[in-house]
Amino acid sequence: MCALAVGIAIIEGILSLDTRVPEMLPRLDLGTGVEAVTVRHLLTMSSGIDFAWFGDEPVPWPDLAQEMLRRPTRLAGRTFQYSDASTYVAMRMLGAAVGDVQEWLRPRLFDPLGIDRPQWHRCPLGWIVGGSGLKLRTEELARIGQVLRDRGRWASQQLVDAAWIDHMHGSWVTAGGGPPFERYGLGVWEGPGESWRLDGRYGQYVIIDDTRNATVTITAHEEVRDHRLAELAVAALAAARPLGSPSTRT
Repeated sequence: MCALAVGIAIIEGILSLDTRVPEMLPRLDLGTGVEAVTVRHLLTMSSGIDFAWFGDEPVPWPDLAQEMLRRPTRLAGRTFQYSDASTYVAMRMLGAAVGDVQEWLRPRLFDPLGIDRPQWHRCPLGWIVGGSGLKLRTEELARIGQVLRDRGRWASQQLVDAAWIDHMHGSWVTAGGGPPFERYGLGVWEGPGESWRLDGRYGQYVIIDDTRNATVTITAHEEVRDHRLAELAVAALAAARPLGSPSTRT
């Protein structure tokens, strides 16, 4: 969701992937090299800042963004570490320009999709966590999947630029993990197979298969083998629609 927000903001001229942290958060104290960290680095989890924090953990510091950004970076753009703090800082940067990001997204994304005031976890300062904690029903999450599958379009509206959706999964950062955590894009993971996905804890998925013009949405609670759900979904889709069969949207 954070990548969609940034894509909309780029079209509106609010920021770019190359916008640097101090341009939007000038009052925060930055660690060595952090002045070069960009929105792109934050969305691809490649800021090089060693700070692994996740949205279900406490925030014991006065300012989560300050706590992350006061630390030094090591090889920004070349060092991968997944952390909800990265997308949180990206949303803080956007929030510095637009105010409450959730409210800013309402007329641009949520209202057109018929998603009425979704709950989104917030930090003690009131900012959305960003990369986690967005409460959506399965059918609401499926609408996000349709927007991704249809390259930013919903009904007669182009909610997000088509080129931005392509860019989200058009280049990858090496994550260093085994399948299904080998490569990461702009807020999305590669796989399973030829697909790409939004990936939430305990089995929350939006899987896009561009080769079959299809999307699969899963909401579940599987704490041990959650990624097996995505593998089974992709396998079922491949069986139901072999490549070369007539294309219909699903």
